[in-house]
Amino acid sequence: MKRILTLFAVVFATVLFAQPQPVKWSTSYEVQDPYIKVIVHADIEEGWHLYSQNLEDGGPIPTSFYLDTSSAFAPLGSWSEGEPHVEYDPNFEMDLAFFSESADFTILLEPKETDFTVKGELEFMVCNDEMCLPPTYVDFKTEIVDAPLPSPWDGLGTTFWLGFLGGFAALIMPCIFPMIPLTVSFFTKQSKTRGEGIFKAAVYGLSIIVIYVGLGLAVSLIFGADSLNKMATNPWFNLAFFALFVVFAASFFGAFEITLPSSWVNKADDASNKGGFLGIFFMGFTLSLVSFSCTGPIIGSLLVEAASKGSLLGPAIGMFGFALALAIPFTLFAAFPSWLNSLPSSGGWLNTVKVTLGFLELAFALKFLSTADLVWQAHMLERELFIAIWVAIAFMTAFYLLGAFRMPLDSPVQTISVSRMGFAMVFMIMAFYMLPGIFGAPVKLIAGFPPPEHYAESKNGAYAQPMIQVVGEGSEATVHSAATGEHCPNDLPCFNDYEAGLAYAKEVGKPIMLDFTGWGCVNCRKMEENVWKDERVHERIRDNVVLISLYVDERTNLPKDEQYTSEVTGRKIKNIGNKWSEFQEVNFQEVSQPLYVILGHDDLTPLVEKNAYNLDVDAYIDWLDRGVAAFK
Repeated sequence: MKRILTLFAVVFATVLFAQPQPVKWSTSYEVQDPYIKVIVHADIEEGWHLYSQNLEDGGPIPTSFYLDTSSAFAPLGSWSEGEPHVEYDPNFEMDLAFFSESADFTILLEPKETDFTVKGELEFMVCNDEMCLPPTYVDFKTEIVDAPLPSPWDGLGTTFWLGFLGGFAALIMPCIFPMIPLTVSFFTKQSKTRGEGIFKAAVYGLSIIVIYVGLGLAVSLIFGADSLNKMATNPWFNLAFFALFVVFAASFFGAFEITLPSSWVNKADDASNKGGFLGIFFMGFTLSLVSFSCTGPIIGSLLVEAASKGSLLGPAIGMFGFALALAIPFTLFAAFPSWLNSLPSSGGWLNTVKVTLGFLELAFALKFLSTADLVWQAHMLERELFIAIWVAIAFMTAFYLLGAFRMPLDSPVQTISVSRMGFAMVFMIMAFYMLPGIFGAPVKLIAGFPPPEHYAESKNGAYAQPMIQVVGEGSEATVHSAATGEHCPNDLPCFNDYEAGLAYAKEVGKPIMLDFTGWGCVNCRKMEENVWKDERVHERIRDNVVLISLYVDERTNLPKDEQYTSEVTGRKIKNIGNKWSEFQEVNFQEVSQPLYVILGHDDLTPLVEKNAYNLDVDAYIDWLDRGVAAFK
């Protein structure tokens, strides 16, 4: 009733007291590399109040912003404002937040292009001590020139550091660590001056980098970024890597030694005796071949991780980090030979490192097996069993480090060093942390690695909701089930077919949220377990949109009469995954997952910008809210 009287007073004031608008608006921007800060400024005449964006229901209409979507930029969060003045208003009988004289509203944008236009519409209402003016809509617009673009290398930073850590791990393996003093000694003895020794060692290190970066480039050029991305979810590819990693783990445990053909090593070693730069290069190549039994599993893991991100440069950048970690010690110790005295002597600790990495290899091998199981929907390795195996591996690693048992190549353990005990504690803590995950706990630290919660013997019921929605009111209300999707993340009501979901969305009058996902998509699981599990996100997806989860690696065959050859890509569409993968690529020009798109009912034009992997919960909520608002 109070709101109705307020609006009546607004209309009455408009008729009797028509006057110029007491608020003048202007728009500008600032460059905050690598972002753009858009500023909408309000100059307010004396005596008038412009209200905050954040008001309770029942009062005046808050200031609201509606930003036009564009492929040229992506909003980061929602609109912010300065500190408003808060005062009790007897007319509305509530505390109101408002601005006097002036106000600034800002939003951060991530530019995708250097020059573009930012525009939209804002709604506001102003009052003075005598009356309120009706809500007013104003367009705002600003031209962005020379916006800073993010470096194409930024997204590869993680890949580089993973490679660097992998190289460091390889460096302290028994295949490589003992070669540091031997190689450095060779260069210093074969060189007439110290400077020549340092130079040759630097060339040796550079040769190692060239060899491994060349391997990464070869992988990218042979297969291509798109093919590598698809191979990462191919069940046969994952099974092959599972078997390979198990073999490598067994080798690390001491069951056997993996070596490349001796003829390769002999030829590379002969070439290294030629002298000159070519000889030094083949010395690096010989190191790569001889150390394969130690570096192979690490390189394989790194290449798969880099390739699964779909970046053409990913494998090369990963190999650069790996090789850099290997090359730096050789060069530094050649420059400062006295540092060799500070290195720990070779011994049983090197094999301990190797066995520990063997346990880790075994754990990661399980991820490849899980991906194949998920894609085939075989339900042989569900969430409980996966976590149980990881718990067992963590306990076994901790007991091994504490000396409870020895592997075939281990030396007797007389005492436990402080560092060894520290690592044992880390594995023990992780084991106890993961243990409740067998019984349904979220265990977010390993999110993305185990199968999703709905791929389990018993689903986690913490977020289970009735799969029923009511359409209409009163006697005409009808009950409809949204439980047509067999694979719905977090027990959310969903569809696994676009046409079925569209029909239902039209019936209930809600926007569509497309979720392009995959059984083998690690980042999809991380989003579902770290972002979608947030109660605010879960509630919005459940209540405000119609979720359509499309699995691009689903291997279930389409009926014969629905199989076809794409007129756009030329590919044969035989199974459900083929269908939704092409649907994503053709309509949204994306091939990676996860991809989230909010749509209306009329076409496939996104209502707001597309969203992808981003663990910022508040930003995801803002994106959902803007999508629903755009639909309304």
